[in-house]
Amino acid sequence: MKERFLTSIGSVITLILVFLLKIYVSPYFFDVFVTVICVLAALEMSKMFKKMGKYNHTEMVTIFPIVLCVGLALSLYLGLGFYSLLVGLGLVVCFTLGTFLTDLIFKKQTKNEMKIRGYVGSCAKFAFNKALNTMYCYLYPTFLLATMILLNHFELLSPVGKDFANVSLFALLFAFLIPIFTDTFAMFTGCLIGGKKLCPRISPGKTISGAIGGAVCCVILSASVFLLLNQIESINIVLEAVNLGINNIWKILIIVLIGSVISQLGDIFESLLKRKADVKDTGRILPGHGGILDRFDSYIFVTPYLLIALVFLFL
Repeated sequence: MKERFLTSIGSVITLILVFLLKIYVSPYFFDVFVTVICVLAALEMSKMFKKMGKYNHTEMVTIFPIVLCVGLALSLYLGLGFYSLLVGLGLVVCFTLGTFLTDLIFKKQTKNEMKIRGYVGSCAKFAFNKALNTMYCYLYPTFLLATMILLNHFELLSPVGKDFANVSLFALLFAFLIPIFTDTFAMFTGCLIGGKKLCPRISPGKTISGAIGGAVCCVILSASVFLLLNQIESINIVLEAVNLGINNIWKILIIVLIGSVISQLGDIFESLLKRKADVKDTGRILPGHGGILDRFDSYIFVTPYLLIALVFLFL
């Protein structure tokens, strides 16, 4: 419990520091933070896949997040806006093809690996399966988490936000608060009320009451945060410009409610993967919490969802 508490405090301090660096120094500090998270999460995913028997290129999986995050940031800098996502998907395709060709070119090493794994079949089929498994790691969690870089430069995605630096801060704040509010109050509500399990075979600790309580509390607390943010003049001007003032708070609350549900689905999906890999935690880098994926599983689907939802609102 002590380790978990200290890790939580350290995580909060790190997050606050990164936000301060973004606000007062440069938004690219936040990009570096996202890149580090993506690298560590991808490495954990690669190891989990191997425990499932899904062989993949760990080296390529580790390198890809760096290339992807730099590619997204550069695309945004060059003014590609939302089309930066296509650049990201293009990198996924290129790296997958590169993974496949690498195993075909270095056929001797590939055949040695096939022998070690007891694989019966052609070298091309083995290379294709390995490239496919590696591609899964490129997409989940790397590509989905890396969309946080687009939220970090949200001003470059919306014509309304170009003159207001606080738009990205607004977007990132909700990207982090939705999973935090949901996870925290789902745990408290579930422990307090108990009741029927939500998905006993996948995640025995989750209850229906906890899921509902987490979503409801997330909406209430997010409403409070939204009202506070409206008191900041620079943010209020932007929100009013896209009809997201206090009178239209219901739009944000609907987005938050759906985001809370998606956050919980992300958590359940990660639990399913850990069940298949037969592991309790995805790693040990965070004492008391496990791995990076254990802490960021809720963000993997919430981030791209929130990005798309906010882009439509701010168009």
